[in-house]
Amino acid sequence: MSPERKSRIAELLDQHEKELLASWIDRQLQSVSTRRDLIDETELREQSRQLLRLLGEAAVSGTDDIQGSAWEPVREVLGAMSRSRARLGFTPSETAMFVLSLKEPLFTLLRQQLGSDARAIAEETWNATVLLDRLGLYTTEVYQKGREEIIVRQQQDALELSTPVVQLWDGILGLPLIGTLDSARTQVVMESLLQRIVDTGARIAIIDITGVPTVDTLVAQHLLKTVAAARLMGADCIISGIRPQIAQTVVHLGLDLTTVITKATLADAFAVALQRAGLAVVRAAAPR
Repeated sequence: MSPERKSRIAELLDQHEKELLASWIDRQLQSVSTRRDLIDETELREQSRQLLRLLGEAAVSGTDDIQGSAWEPVREVLGAMSRSRARLGFTPSETAMFVLSLKEPLFTLLRQQLGSDARAIAEETWNATVLLDRLGLYTTEVYQKGREEIIVRQQQDALELSTPVVQLWDGILGLPLIGTLDSARTQVVMESLLQRIVDTGARIAIIDITGVPTVDTLVAQHLLKTVAAARLMGADCIISGIRPQIAQTVVHLGLDLTTVITKATLADAFAVALQRAGLAVVRAAAPR
């Protein structure tokens, strides 16, 4: 793209900014992709005004490489807008349409200003198309990265919420597990348990796997790693929730859980924990 061609677009953006902005906003407000239920008109107008001004400033540089330094302010604004819309619940198409909706008013302005020069109209329309398409794709890329970051954070939050470490008694912790244990979740379980051991000075931790659907070699290894890490912190572990099916599976797979105290129920495990702590639960005398 020659500097002359770029300067003509830059000139149009500079001389007809208000006219173009008004036409662009009007089309956005009429479009269903604008999602006015997620963004108010005031914010939409401000985003449009800011982007159009920055487009005009970047176009003066004479380059259409949106990754260049001249286009950095445009990328920053589009990046912030795309991440914001990802959080608000816009779709990728709706986010990209913020930029792509500028095509129609810009093409109309080009035809009005270039008159009967068909070649110039075709060239400038193509230049504008390439530029806006690149910016539209950029918003989609940033949007996708933003959504992935949100999903990762939500998964991390879900993992932390699904592995609560509760204090059952002074010096005794309980860790109820529900769902499948994988490497990522085991890491969260281990970190949560070890931190609580440090915070409370607990000497016994009960890991209840009643809610774990299956126990295979990998799950057993994850459990043993957690037990080993807890022992290094000075706490013994008891695994409860060993159902008949799980016991058969463990035997069938030849897994070695003999180094860990296992119990069928959480109540049984808690009783053992109290005994090891030198405590006992006795029935209170009936009131007279």
